[in-house]
Amino acid sequence: MKQQHRHGLLPTENHDELARETFVRALKAHISTEVTPGVRELYAHRVAPRYQREMGVPPRDRETVRRAMEPEPYYQLWSSVRRASQDLLWNVVADSIVRQLDDLRAKAEPSGRVRGSLELDHDFELPWYFWGIDIHAMPGGYRGEYAPGDVTAGALYDRGVYVYATGQMGELNDDYGQSVVNNYLKPEHRDFRPRRILEIGCGVGNSTLPYVDAYPDAEVHGIDVGAALLRYGHGRAESLGRKVHFSQQNAEATAFPTGHFDLVVSHILLHEMPPEAVRAVLRECHRLLAPGGMMIHADFPGYAGLDPLAQFLIDWDTWNNNEPFWGPMRDMDLVQAARDAGFTGDCTELSCKRDCVEEVSTPTGRVLQSGERRSSGTLALLVGRR
Repeated sequence: MKQQHRHGLLPTENHDELARETFVRALKAHISTEVTPGVRELYAHRVAPRYQREMGVPPRDRETVRRAMEPEPYYQLWSSVRRASQDLLWNVVADSIVRQLDDLRAKAEPSGRVRGSLELDHDFELPWYFWGIDIHAMPGGYRGEYAPGDVTAGALYDRGVYVYATGQMGELNDDYGQSVVNNYLKPEHRDFRPRRILEIGCGVGNSTLPYVDAYPDAEVHGIDVGAALLRYGHGRAESLGRKVHFSQQNAEATAFPTGHFDLVVSHILLHEMPPEAVRAVLRECHRLLAPGGMMIHADFPGYAGLDPLAQFLIDWDTWNNNEPFWGPMRDMDLVQAARDAGFTGDCTELSCKRDCVEEVSTPTGRVLQSGERRSSGTLALLVGRR
């Protein structure tokens, strides 16, 4: 795994912490390459034939597959060790953060010339779906805040995602933003020159910065619900010499004026929101866009066209990894939801190649790609024009 880019806010591991991270990566790789294939074999040679004999028909959908697989000891082992590896990931990364938290908090306060800005709302009301859910099992989720000026959630996300993805998201965890910019916006909309850009659900700004680089004359904003994420993201952007205006806002109803942005984007956000919140976000995007503006939401492809076993394996996160809206979002007709929100003109869903390292099998679609970097999977882009 390549070294993560050492910007000013990134936690630094000591020897033992790095060794434990290496173990977690090896464990996750072992589960993926050595244990997961056994789940498919179990289904093909035992569960599916038994279901066919008993019911007279093959399993019809992922829910049927799940009910048939859950009593199987091998599946239970696979599911348990997979979740345990996720919990271990966050615990290992958290150790280094706790050890140097005071230093990280100090570094989050930019000194000297400040390029961007940070605006937090002390009376902010967190949406209900972030209160009781630690998304992808990250302790505290995006809401975690444990001390004045805390940046724990941001540091945990930044380092945790890098370890989880074994570096395949890029040295700055910016793969999603880079993919949308380089594999869709630049080749497909070469004359597009946005004046103001907004990323909703920006987290620590890892996907925001590619837009700063791609459109240097644009005013770039990032909003999220977590104060600790935004403090870390602001300090991170400043340490990397990027100008971003971060603010704590709910994407369902922001404080920005109507028609204020030419480009509104999100990256792997929609699957972390219930369908009614997704629809509210799409309505808000329509309000925020200026005439001729563009909305792009990059998320994971839906379940349409996948066989029940493939859907079941992907849907594991819905039931076991604190991603309760993972499945419901993939079942949504996002194009119709966008049209209902007001995007009555040019509104479509397409596939965009990711700018990663390894190649894997993925659902096919209209694929956009550029450059020489190899792809690891696809993103589904929901694109709407105002």
